Amino acid sequence: MGMMKLGSLLMFGLSGMAFGIWAQAPVRVPEGVKAHRDLVYVKDGHERHKLDLYLPETKSDELLPLIIWVHGGGWQNGSKEGCPPLRGGYVEKGYAVASINYRLSGHAVFPAQIEDCKAAVRWLRAHADEYGLDAKRFGVWGSSAGGHLVALMGTSGDVKAFDVGAHLDQSSRVQAVCDYFGPTDFEVFVKTPGYERVANVESPEAKLLGGAVLENKDKAARANPINYVSKDDPPFLMVHGDADKTVPLNQSELLFESLKNSGVSAQLHTIRGGGHGRPGFGSEEIAKLVVDFFDERLKKGATKVVALTTESVAEEGEAPPMNRGEGRRIPWEMVLRRDDKDGDGTVKKGEFSGPAGLFQRLDANGDGVLTREEVER
Repeated sequence: MGMMKLGSLLMFGLSGMAFGIWAQAPVRVPEGVKAHRDLVYVKDGHERHKLDLYLPETKSDELLPLIIWVHGGGWQNGSKEGCPPLRGGYVEKGYAVASINYRLSGHAVFPAQIEDCKAAVRWLRAHADEYGLDAKRFGVWGSSAGGHLVALMGTSGDVKAFDVGAHLDQSSRVQAVCDYFGPTDFEVFVKTPGYERVANVESPEAKLLGGAVLENKDKAARANPINYVSKDDPPFLMVHGDADKTVPLNQSELLFESLKNSGVSAQLHTIRGGGHGRPGFGSEEIAKLVVDFFDERLKKGATKVVALTTESVAEEGEAPPMNRGEGRRIPWEMVLRRDDKDGDGTVKKGEFSGPAGLFQRLDANGDGVLTREEVER
């Protein structure tokens, strides 16, 4: 199916859209940045046990703080190829940036995903000297399913059960967490009016746990970052839209309250009118909020404990999420059959044969990878 055919089937209005850093599709590695791709962090492991590491081409005289990006995709899709911190210029700002793959729910159920994330952190620490990283300054950032995993990385630093495999002499703790609209309490999630579909056995959450949420409450509890919160957890920044139709705002609110009550530094920023990745997340205000957070916690080493609730309003110029019934939707299987060149169950920007603007419109969470949920929503 050609580009014009695909465009006419979907009938999206693409003019006048404004995309910030968050909603841009992946671009080439910026000038002055050296990419170390497909570094294996689990020897003889799964094909997904790889990460990309981005460093300044000119070696720094000082060890670099590291920001690790954990992609979303409902734990069943997604890829390290989309890396907002790289697009956001964080290497140029004096950081090293890593983007990791982890086993998806189709490969293994929870806790495989958090085990992989922690294995990647330990591998990076074990190789910190080789790449000029400051092993004492690791931050994590993720969206949606990735937001869930980074939140869990932040609260489970002292949970040895999730540390399996090599480099167990290295800590998997992180020093700062930026969580974009990540799920937390699945049981509350499925009982929230308007989100009851998550209780279905076919939901991403059910696939992660290996069964329907309400039939696997013990497994859901084990995957809940809130259940591991302790006073020694790192500072958190959570950003969530109050018009998110995929993950309800209460998921971030519950985590914020638990962190605050335990004496952990936390800020919950609510975007009024914000959706699941857009609108609202492409603004300069949100970009600055995240930069300032990592600068304060990783560069300046600020230790002040805060409990802040802040908010902004989604900018009118940003494209809203596509409504169901707007235009005609092309079946995901057709997109996958035509464009999934590497057979990983997703369609990346470089694989997509439709118009570039159409890809941007479909890519709701801005991670540079299309999933079934994004195409068929």
